[in-house]
Amino acid sequence: MASCRISNVRELVAIVCGLLTAIILGLGIWRTVVRIQREIPTTQTNTLQGFCKNGGTWQNGRCICPEEWKGLRCTITNFCENSTYEGFTFARIPVGRYGPSLQTCEKNTPNAGFPKATRLCNLTMFGEIELQNATMGNCSETLKSLEDQIVDISNKSGNISSAAQILTSDANKLTAENISSATMVVAQIFNSSQNATPEAKEVAVTTVSQLLDASEDVFQRAAAVDKNNIFGMLIQNMENYSLSLDNGSVVVPNIAVQSVKLSPNNTVGFEGIRFSVGKGASDFLTPSSTQIDSNANGLNPEGQTELQILLNISKADTTACGFVMFQNNKLFQSKIFRPRSNFNQRVISGSIETSDSEKRASVEMVFNPKHNQKQFDLHSYACVFWNVTKEDWSTVGCFKERRTDGFLHCHCNHTTNFAVLVSFRKIYKYPASLDVLSTVGCALSIAGLALTIIFQIVTRKVRKTSVTWVLVSLCTSMLIFNLLFVLGIENSNKNLKMSDINTNNTGTDNDEIPTTDIVNTPNPMCTVMAALLHYFLLATFTWTGLSAAQLYFLLIRTMKPLPPHFILFISVIGWGVPAVVVSLTVGILYSQNGSNSQWELDYRQEEICWLAVPESNGFITSPFLWSFIIPVAIILISNVVIFVIITVKVLWKNNQNLTSTKKVSSIKKILSTLSIAVIFGITWILAFLMLVDNDDIRIILSYIFCLFNTTQGLQIFILYTVRTGIFQREASKVMKSLSSSAERVKSVPLFRKPKLRVRMYNMIRSFPTPKEHFRLLEPSVVTEEMTLSESDQANSSI
Repeated sequence: MASCRISNVRELVAIVCGLLTAIILGLGIWRTVVRIQREIPTTQTNTLQGFCKNGGTWQNGRCICPEEWKGLRCTITNFCENSTYEGFTFARIPVGRYGPSLQTCEKNTPNAGFPKATRLCNLTMFGEIELQNATMGNCSETLKSLEDQIVDISNKSGNISSAAQILTSDANKLTAENISSATMVVAQIFNSSQNATPEAKEVAVTTVSQLLDASEDVFQRAAAVDKNNIFGMLIQNMENYSLSLDNGSVVVPNIAVQSVKLSPNNTVGFEGIRFSVGKGASDFLTPSSTQIDSNANGLNPEGQTELQILLNISKADTTACGFVMFQNNKLFQSKIFRPRSNFNQRVISGSIETSDSEKRASVEMVFNPKHNQKQFDLHSYACVFWNVTKEDWSTVGCFKERRTDGFLHCHCNHTTNFAVLVSFRKIYKYPASLDVLSTVGCALSIAGLALTIIFQIVTRKVRKTSVTWVLVSLCTSMLIFNLLFVLGIENSNKNLKMSDINTNNTGTDNDEIPTTDIVNTPNPMCTVMAALLHYFLLATFTWTGLSAAQLYFLLIRTMKPLPPHFILFISVIGWGVPAVVVSLTVGILYSQNGSNSQWELDYRQEEICWLAVPESNGFITSPFLWSFIIPVAIILISNVVIFVIITVKVLWKNNQNLTSTKKVSSIKKILSTLSIAVIFGITWILAFLMLVDNDDIRIILSYIFCLFNTTQGLQIFILYTVRTGIFQREASKVMKSLSSSAERVKSVPLFRKPKLRVRMYNMIRSFPTPKEHFRLLEPSVVTEEMTLSESDQANSSI
């Protein structure tokens, strides 16, 4: 009789588990269908992306082409084909650039690895692409040696300028010392007192453009050791150079220099000189992207205008105007504003040649900074100029004007190098709330883990087992992690409105210089939640490793006792080591960039309160790798090894004394194997398999991962609580009590249900009068229940 009851309980548990598994699988299929339906618009976007050819990207309603292509769909060539010249071979060269030769200086020369020659790909006056003759360099001459020759360059400015251009043709090889030496050389070439030739100065513009292709870090290191302000010297000399071109211009990929010569005019009045830079098909300047208008009445920005500056000058005093446009601000190394992205903060210089020593003029500017409008929102901006004395940006004499035309308007009362320092806020795609699959799985795990903890604690004396502490600790850390995951994984910033985020509105008159070009909305609570999730998930994995170690001692080393103070030792490891890892990670990141909220996003994501997943180029140095992936991988590898050893040597080892049938023994072996696999967290290996590049395989693995790991707590409850004899005996008693109650209810004489009004009348009659006792049941029913209870007590006493 008892065996039948136990088998009934097992069948009931099996049915419940089967139903739960079917529900979770059904929810997974439903979730897949919903995701496919939601991804239909993405397919249309990808089709539009294919409109741009040859590596072009669709941004802000147009194709942004790489430097080698141009046109509406990036289908028009903008390069010179592979060529040879006097034994030198040159690869494809974009228009406007010098291409390095494939032949480089030998290893035993000072310029080892640098090209031996360069060749310019240029446009003729008729718009045709042509290659100019190659310029040969000297492998024994370095940028440092050129710096030593700039004392008197009047007779050899052309050679020095060409050599500097060749040595800076590969921006990826430039060091901070190279930047400093090259800057000093070209600054002296632009110095009017050195009497360099116009050709040398034009080549020097190309050299500066090549320098601006170097990384921001190299410029920062060069500025850190610069004691002579060589960047400021170069900027001022290029300003003076822009006044000497006599209505000429020099436009290279990163710099545009334009000059306007004004005829002498004694008539008192004012004139507007307007310099415009338009948006081209690429991110580089071309001669067609700049335009200058004399006698302009004001600014006239259009949809394709990227930058426009208007100098309101006096006709009587001014003889020339010059403009220099820099594609980025790498020469303007600020201590206030530190860029952290690849956004080009363009700088425009407007200068005048006048008899007025203060060179004052009314300056108006509009900026339309390039940015991906689908990924970033404009947060704030400041109208600034470069203060040569302070060697930093300043807002004195400049202010911004409120407009609704979509451009950033600035006004200044003097001429110099101007910029608009823009800060952006990334548009994060916050995920929706936890879907049904994750919610149901976590809810089942939370319930299962809580019941397992209670069962393990309550029955610890009856079971007299030594694994209670390890299992309880594992379930406790997993339970807290699941609770935190359900309650706190979402970032509360997703509920903020843009008006709450953009506190420094772009339309206000507050001309405050931003500290960086990317502004983040801090959320310390989300950071704390990410740290707690990090800690308890690491603790969970640590306890799985400790559980594997304990089972190894108990099952493999059966003849040897556990090490002394084993429980205390594993407790320190299980709860202490994760705390050390999390504390070190947070402490290091905070010490590196704790002055602003950026350190938070170095540690966690903005989309969810979990560890930040870095880009591919920064994955090796990321805290996600060193503080989570590597520790988890080490634990999983050791768990898999111990799992294989226990499975082979203990669970599936042939036992000649086994008397049960083959079918039953196989089922027991399978259940035991599953029990150990669940407690060891073997299914987390799927998380590493999800790193594959195939999207279809990754989606399938993600659902399998979600199915097994969100229900891990339920699996532990079934395998480590439901399968125990104590739980089955108690469940059998409960089932017996419920069945007895059901039988008693069935034994009550059946009678026809009265109509609604009759039942209401009888219920009202049953209410007691003031002198009666309250009765809800008829005496016959009460007597019957008392008799049944007495008989049960008698049977139990027997």
